Amino acid sequence: MLQWEHWAFGETVLTIPSLATHFTMTPSIDHIKIQEVPMTNQAILFDLDGTLLPMDNDRFTQGYFHLLAQAVAPYGYEEESLVSALWKGVGAMVKNQGLRPNCQVFWETFSQILGPQVHDHIPAFDAFYAGEFQKAQSFTGPNPAAAQAVALARSKAERVILATNPLFPPAGVRTRLSWVGLQPEDFDWVTDYENSRACKPNPAYYLEILHQLHLEPSRCLMVGNDVQEDVEAAQAAGLETFLVTDCLINRGKLPDCAQGDFAALLQFLEAM
Repeated sequence: MLQWEHWAFGETVLTIPSLATHFTMTPSIDHIKIQEVPMTNQAILFDLDGTLLPMDNDRFTQGYFHLLAQAVAPYGYEEESLVSALWKGVGAMVKNQGLRPNCQVFWETFSQILGPQVHDHIPAFDAFYAGEFQKAQSFTGPNPAAAQAVALARSKAERVILATNPLFPPAGVRTRLSWVGLQPEDFDWVTDYENSRACKPNPAYYLEILHQLHLEPSRCLMVGNDVQEDVEAAQAAGLETFLVTDCLINRGKLPDCAQGDFAALLQFLEAM
């Protein structure tokens, strides 16, 4: 049984599916290798930022935080202190060990830094994600194939899950999905900071999804662009993985898993 601090999901019986051969591409488009990977047909999980939605994380975050600072400036927030508090709130969510929803952890940390009046302004922050946050699309790239990938996954698996790092409120997730022609209703489960109690790269994030949806990890595929958050953490929870290399984030060695650009992902899904 997989167990993590503060987590007890009960005993899971793993079913080992049959093997199939798929094309697997490395980040070099002229290097193709064949790899044996387990068939995974119970659920396919997609990361959002850098996977379905192309972006440079640093550029996006800098631009998005600036827009947020402008939106809440009338309430007395100064940009430098606001951004500092945002990062500390994000850091607290990443360290969350499952005792409380991420949103509670964030607002507690945020208000401790900026003052208790923050709680009165939560509606203004929520309104930002449904409104002015749309401007942050300019810090991302297009991906006309995103909806195709989700539709392919729908035809290959019982469930399709948006496994985006749950650092955003639901409105922030909905807005970002809209930039690639998708909506939360296209998925069977969408993680956000209200319904999640852990974050990537903690494997407990994936274990929570598996537990909530009664999924067998060996029959699930995680698709993402971040080696540590989307591949290594998912593998630690028992999932199969596909690394999308268009907006690759890697702090170490490339993992031994199926990988390639988004076009290769479409081929991989089609062959499942």
